[in-house]
Amino acid sequence: MDKWLPAVWLIHNTKKGISSCEIARALGVTQKTAWFMLHRIRLSQHEKSGNKFSGQIEADETFIGGKARNMHAHKRAQKVTGTGGKDKTAVMGILERGSKVGDSRVRTKVVPNRKKSALQAEVREHVLAGSALFTDALKSYESLTEFQHEVVDL
Repeated sequence: MDKWLPAVWLIHNTKKGISSCEIARALGVTQKTAWFMLHRIRLSQHEKSGNKFSGQIEADETFIGGKARNMHAHKRAQKVTGTGGKDKTAVMGILERGSKVGDSRVRTKVVPNRKKSALQAEVREHVLAGSALFTDALKSYESLTEFQHEVVDL
C-alpha cells in the first residue's frame, strides 16, 4: 500500500500524464514494476460497459484525417478523389452533460460509416432509453423514438 497509493496520487495529479520511468524514480521501484502498476491502475479506472449515459445527451459524428492542402502534391493526387469523408475515418462522440463544471462524461468510438444502422446502434448501446438526446439534422438520427430527441441545427 505504501507504493500503490502514492502511484495513484501521481497518476491523477499530473495534467499531461506520467510515464513509468517517472513513477519508478518517485517511488524507488524498477521501471518494470512501475509499468505494471501504471497499467493496473489505468485498467481499474475504466468504466464498466453496463454503465449507460442518462439525462441530457449530445451525439455527433465527424471525419478525422489529414487535410489535402497539407499533403505533398503526388500524395494528394493519389489519395484525394472527390470530397467528403473518402479516405478519412468516421468517429462518433456521445456526451453526457453534467450539472456541475467537470461532471460531464464523453465516449468516442470509430464507426464504420454515417449510416442510420451504425449511428443508432451506438446511441442505443451507450444511452439509457428516455434520456433527452440532442443531435444535428442528419437523417441517420431520425426515428430514435425511445429517446426525447431534439434536433439542433444552427
